[in-house]
Amino acid sequence: MATEAKVINAGAACCGIEPGSIHEADAAQDGALADAATRFKALSDETRLRIVRTMVRSKHELCECNIVPLFGLSQSTISYHLKVLREAGIVECEKRGLWAYYRVNTRALMGAVKTLAELA
Repeated sequence: MATEAKVINAGAACCGIEPGSIHEADAAQDGALADAATRFKALSDETRLRIVRTMVRSKHELCECNIVPLFGLSQSTISYHLKVLREAGIVECEKRGLWAYYRVNTRALMGAVKTLAELA
């Protein structure tokens, strides 16, 4: 017994949704998505999340020397995590003499959350 294959019109939508009814985001939204992805990637590490939480709770700038003793990690490890957060725009850094002071960039953090919420 031969099985007969049903031929489907190649231009028809397989799931009933017409391809023309789905629209890709515009370039501005793509930029916001890229920024949010960068920030969420930086926040995907538990230590970095804990650093951000500590900075938010402190309500003021923190020097790296204030952060290191709180985590039981080496200074170089904390420095690396702060660099990742800084490059993602989540924290800002201000050098004062030999010391660098860090604060959370609330606008960038909330912007990433807003972009994620707009996807829903």
